[in-house]
Amino acid sequence: MHFLDQAKIYLQSGAGGPGAVSFRREMYVEYGGPDGGNGGKGGDIVFEAVAGLNTLIDFRYSQHFKAKRGNHGMGRDRTGRGAEDLVIKVPVGTQVMSEDKEEVLADFTEVGQRITFLEGGMGGRGNASYKSSTNRAPRQHQPGEASQELWVWLRLKLLADVGMLGLPNAGKSTFINAVSNAKAKVGAYAFTTLVPKLGVVHHKGREFVLADIPGLIEGAAEGAGIGDRFLGHIERCRVLIHLVDISGDDPAKAMKIVRDELAAYGSGLEDKPQLIALNKIDLADAELAEGFAKELLEAGAEKVFAVSGATGQGISEMLDDVLTYLPDRTSTETQAAEEESIDEAEPWSPI
Repeated sequence: MHFLDQAKIYLQSGAGGPGAVSFRREMYVEYGGPDGGNGGKGGDIVFEAVAGLNTLIDFRYSQHFKAKRGNHGMGRDRTGRGAEDLVIKVPVGTQVMSEDKEEVLADFTEVGQRITFLEGGMGGRGNASYKSSTNRAPRQHQPGEASQELWVWLRLKLLADVGMLGLPNAGKSTFINAVSNAKAKVGAYAFTTLVPKLGVVHHKGREFVLADIPGLIEGAAEGAGIGDRFLGHIERCRVLIHLVDISGDDPAKAMKIVRDELAAYGSGLEDKPQLIALNKIDLADAELAEGFAKELLEAGAEKVFAVSGATGQGISEMLDDVLTYLPDRTSTETQAAEEESIDEAEPWSPI
């Protein structure tokens, strides 16, 4: 599946149906009169966040969304049928932004969240509604309210508990494959990861979502490399794992480059808790790893973990620390097992 996290679309709600001008003409009815019905309401534009979607790729091929207009009123006081709402399904984490991208108009953070974004026009009045004691045969009617239209941007920010970042070739893909169910591409060249990846980590009866984004390089805030466009996917994370390659020339400098890019991007990323993972320790001896860890602490790191995504060394200890930043949510399987054990231990009895 192709990944797309931004899309520009056109929205138009349905116009209201016009009211009818009609008069009764029936056999054996001495007095007729106006009986034109009202028009129906136009369809609304509704956004709904649904599970199972993690990309906006569908909006690359369909950019125009127009709800149907309401039906016109008819004689015999028949009201026109209202049009159905047009429901646009988006992934959880989608933001609806103004055309200039300056204002967030809607933010979807939960499955099932629905927002009526543009309302359809109300139906026009038929001539029967204008009848009065002084206006016995009105011929006026309303054409129905006009539709609303708007160009908007959709921006997807993946919802993850933990975000992972670092320079290219820091071993992020190997790491997320080792700790989660993800199947990220691994290669011995820069920018192996071109789009964000999500994986679910199960650790000690708990689970959380881990997001891996493409590597950052110096000048990413100005567009160098892939740039910083994917940093938005870790804005909602509670804690960040910063992978530093122990086989690099200067791990402390590598850490500073990424931190500077976070500060340049803003949005509070530089203030989030960061766990520094000195990765690929299987390629170095213990003395070198200890020395680099000390340098990282002196350079401003709060916590440093020596890990290896290839062998799994040190990963469990780091995940233990990650759990301290997350709410205590046991996995679905664990909850089901606990409920089943309770049911077996205490069988139900009417007495």
